[in-house]
Amino acid sequence: MANTFKNYALKSAGTAAANVYAPGAGVQATVIGMTVSNLTTSPIAANVILNTASANLYLVRNATIAPGGALVPVGGDQKLVIEAGDYLQVNTSVAASADVVVSALEIT
Repeated sequence: MANTFKNYALKSAGTAAANVYAPGAGVQATVIGMTVSNLTTSPIAANVILNTASANLYLVRNATIAPGGALVPVGGDQKLVIEAGDYLQVNTSVAASADVVVSALEIT
């Protein structure tokens, strides 16, 4: 099994749920960090959703991010295991208002 560290980015996330990360076929992953940064001059609300075969689960729901601030839903001591077929989505309360970066350890 090969272990590879990778970064995935989403520029200008907005009101529509956007896929941020999905491991490829035959890949399991551990998300070791995730940051959602507010690009605007006003507070925004952000949602981070884990979509699995059986459910769509909120990691964070309507979390307020201050202007110029960031939300770190995964990082530090917290990690998130994602299996093939699962994926992470982000949306915010304002169009084109957030940049998102996901760091993952992929196991193939």
